Amino acid sequence: MTFVQIIECKTDRLDDLNRLMDTWAEQTRGRRTAGHAMVTTNRADSKHVVEIVEFASYEEAMQNSHLPETDRIFREMVALCEEPPTFTDLDVVRDAQFNKATATRLLGEVSRGNLDVIDELMAADYCDHDFASEGDAMGTAAFKERCGGYVGAFDFTFEIESQIAEGDEVATRWTWHATQKADFMGMPSTGKSVVGRGTTTFRFADGMIKEGWWQWDVMGLMRQLGMMPGS
Repeated sequence: MTFVQIIECKTDRLDDLNRLMDTWAEQTRGRRTAGHAMVTTNRADSKHVVEIVEFASYEEAMQNSHLPETDRIFREMVALCEEPPTFTDLDVVRDAQFNKATATRLLGEVSRGNLDVIDELMAADYCDHDFASEGDAMGTAAFKERCGGYVGAFDFTFEIESQIAEGDEVATRWTWHATQKADFMGMPSTGKSVVGRGTTTFRFADGMIKEGWWQWDVMGLMRQLGMMPGS
């Protein structure tokens, strides 16, 4: 179970505190178990500093606490604070990552032929960069047309291999399983089953997908369909 520790203190020496965190990160490289850490300040009181540290489990957090560097840095942190820091230990019982869920839903619905989901999940001025296509698709109507070419030519599914979310972007690594059922780029239907792999990165704004980048093995697809020499 994911474990989160919240450390709160009062200090006006935020720069020194950040340098302390940088030192700890450098000294514990390859041994620390913390997966994600944030240092925040209270908008209503800039001296109220809250550090949020995430671990894969409580046990891993304890391993991190027992590192000699952690103990030393903590003593130096106390010296920067006006009063002793307080700790809150939390077990994560729900972790809803909405942008990742939206990216997954879009790929799944489009593979089922539901192109209306594009208007629901994408901003009207969505910009699509597909490095296998000429030029960008600007707006949801243009993206629908781009997707329609694949939906009309193939029965396919996206298998999600992994996802990484950072800031307002979500990167999804996927495997595409498809069977050609109609003409594609001027080539008559072959009935062949093909497999493609790629990564799609979506940028979000106000909960909507605003921009997308597709990088995938288009040459491999062409070879599997017999559209290139050596297939």
